[in-house]
Amino acid sequence: MNNTVHRPEVVLQCILSHLGCLRLFVFVLMIILYSGRLSSQTTTDDQAESKPLRFDVTALVGYRTRMLFPTGHPPSRHLVLGAKSSYGMAIGVRLDEENLVEFRWARQDTHVHFASSNEKVVLDQFHGDFTHEYILEEGPRWARPFVMGSAGATHVAGGANNSFTRFSFGLGGGIKVYFTRHLGLRMQGEWLPLVVEPEVTSFVCGGGCIVHLSARLVSQGEIAVGPVLRF
Repeated sequence: MNNTVHRPEVVLQCILSHLGCLRLFVFVLMIILYSGRLSSQTTTDDQAESKPLRFDVTALVGYRTRMLFPTGHPPSRHLVLGAKSSYGMAIGVRLDEENLVEFRWARQDTHVHFASSNEKVVLDQFHGDFTHEYILEEGPRWARPFVMGSAGATHVAGGANNSFTRFSFGLGGGIKVYFTRHLGLRMQGEWLPLVVEPEVTSFVCGGGCIVHLSARLVSQGEIAVGPVLRF
């Protein structure tokens, strides 16, 4: 794509290496699981149990639905971003016991389909999440339903000159289950719209054709799950 919107170069160059990000994800996941086990063994006294927890770190794996970009011209009326698995991580600061602000990165390695062409692309999403958890007065204290709203940017890249970045946001919710005070499991679902404004005017597909993406709003859904470390 040839687009006039500038990409966030400094951030994207640090994380757009697929193999490097995957290794980082596995490394963070191992740290979370080990740290959670260690924390559960070392926080048995009353003073440690009463200390407020300020930070959350979450490793997430999930699945994202397809995303349809209307083109408005033949040979196909839609360019389709395929449904594929996703992975990422979130780092958050607690304002209090029920409210959390997070930075979340998610990646989806997928393909775009247009007519008979099929091109590999990578979607990277950078969102600020605002989450409210509900501490149940009646029911298990270890289960916390939550709602979340998010906003940020989504970068879709199919090559060095075939990419674009646009504003995106999300609305969702889920539940967190805590096995110990410091270790839990997060399960969530989210609706993730992408604002295609200004238009993406030169998406280059296979065979040299140029596709104009003129929709104002497209969206996809995601379900994700992963361990949570609190400290």
